[in-house]
Amino acid sequence: MDDELAVLGLQGETSGSVDPERLTFEDDGHIPNTPLATLVFRSQGLDSTLDREAIAERFAAIFAANGWAPSWRGGVYDYHHYHSIAHEAFGVLSGWGRLRLGGESGRDVEIRAGDSLVLPAGTGHCSLEASDDFLLLAAYPVDQPELDLLRADPTEHDAAVARIRQVSRPERDPLGSPIGQWWG
Repeated sequence: MDDELAVLGLQGETSGSVDPERLTFEDDGHIPNTPLATLVFRSQGLDSTLDREAIAERFAAIFAANGWAPSWRGGVYDYHHYHSIAHEAFGVLSGWGRLRLGGESGRDVEIRAGDSLVLPAGTGHCSLEASDDFLLLAAYPVDQPELDLLRADPTEHDAAVARIRQVSRPERDPLGSPIGQWWG
């Protein structure tokens, strides 16, 4: 898998993936968020011979090998939402997007082709702007095949928090490192 990570610009200095940026967000009463860190793996530069389909194939293979089932391709909705029954991973296949993570008072993060993002269950996300060619591959831990989509609604908050507490942690992040090194 190190070869696949290398062509995506995601291989670490020795082996395995680059270390991610780790971001945490507070519960704002609308979006639960979570104490688990959102992980942003920054590509150090894609192999210039890869087209979007080749990037998708590599992300799909890496994700699947690490227990994250590739699911759909698309963008991110332009309203704040989160998932209470599954963690979500993205591999950026093309273009760039600026997302707000963590809800209205969260943080803006720009992701580009080759980057990968892991959103723990409960983490708010919303697209603020994106290039015309922005495309993601989404994946979910294999034991979390269903996905809900919840908006920032305080009437659903407490029930969502209870569901989030029940979501299992995968053994590995979608790029292959033990998830415990990022999520404790």
